[in-house]
Amino acid sequence: MAGYTENQQDHLRRLRRIEGQVRGLQRMVEDDKYCIDVLTQVSAANRALQSFALSMLEEHMAHCVADATAKGGAEAEAKIKEASEAIARLVRS
Repeated sequence: MAGYTENQQDHLRRLRRIEGQVRGLQRMVEDDKYCIDVLTQVSAANRALQSFALSMLEEHMAHCVADATAKGGAEAEAKIKEASEAIARLVRS
């Protein structure tokens, strides 16, 4: 079971809202909206995705990483390394 399973419906709602934002961007471009207005919406969509990513990371740390560290050993080391790499990717994006 994934760490986010309990909140899966909430996550799906958030992703659908983000999808709606991206579709709105497509309509803005099709309708030749002002560049700055489009860029403002791009920024909002980026923030929404970043917020979603942080939420997923928090749940991963609270469930998957915490469970693995409680067991210890190689699995714990692997989960910590995996989480560190995910954090690095988020910071670079």
